[in-house]
Amino acid sequence: MSEPERRLDLFVARVCQGLSRSAAQRLIAEGRIWVNGALAQAGQRLRPGDEVMILLPPPEDERPQPEAVPLAILYEDAHLLVVNKPAGMATHPGAGRRTGTLVNALLAHRPEIASVGADPSRPGIVHRLDRETSGVLVVAATEAALRALQAQFRRGKVEKRYLALAYGHVTPAQAAIEAPLGRDPLHRQRMAVLPEGRRARTEYRLLRAFEGCSLLEVRLRTGRTHQIRVHLASIGHPVVGDRTYGPRRQAIGAPRQFLHAWRLAFDHPATGQRMAFEAPLPADLRQVLGALGLTEEEMDALQPEKIGGM
Repeated sequence: MSEPERRLDLFVARVCQGLSRSAAQRLIAEGRIWVNGALAQAGQRLRPGDEVMILLPPPEDERPQPEAVPLAILYEDAHLLVVNKPAGMATHPGAGRRTGTLVNALLAHRPEIASVGADPSRPGIVHRLDRETSGVLVVAATEAALRALQAQFRRGKVEKRYLALAYGHVTPAQAAIEAPLGRDPLHRQRMAVLPEGRRARTEYRLLRAFEGCSLLEVRLRTGRTHQIRVHLASIGHPVVGDRTYGPRRQAIGAPRQFLHAWRLAFDHPATGQRMAFEAPLPADLRQVLGALGLTEEEMDALQPEKIGGM
């Protein structure tokens, strides 16, 4: 590797034939390039032996198409939408999944979102939820709203709270997990706690202890891929139903990973007004808690405004 090629953007432009240096820099800014399992940074230089992974945006003819998929809209205005994403729906296309995603549904509902953002496969997407995670998610309807909301996420001004059912008796009853996360070098589809990973902080508190598991309220202070699932698994309490980071044989029956984004709060990108949105626990997860002995009244009491915050 010659001296000029030690610049990551020049290296990417060379290996991706037809790609300009400025286009390579956009890929870095969009979080589409990883070096040794960690997201690349602007101006980064490479060393001999570095592993570079590049995720190119789809060609024009492979961009997501509008689909008349029902949306559970909690709020909508000219600047943004807040939706209650169901479990089983991917946030955006990827990894062989091009249809049935939230993006496909959004393009049918608000076609103008197609031009929001630099990544044509993720128009309007500010943040994401795993396919099997349900709950509240905000989408930008304009370029200005996208930039403003992304800045709030980067600065930690967005409140993100989840409900999670974890294996075992989680102790202490309230604590923070702070451990850096990065791409698992042995299993590229997974994340792992790595010394060289990106800073990640998850706070939790125990809401209810059951036989063999604990119901937790979890608050994310950072937003890394699979963060809650990896952090809880790292302390020996994987999410119930999580077959990626949890046990292959699940001791507690659950139709999917028990993880629900139940509250999201942020400043409106145009007015600055603080807004908060909540999504009640869906029926499939209520059934799991019912099988553990929680009554309907007790489940109804599981609302963020009723149990306070962390």
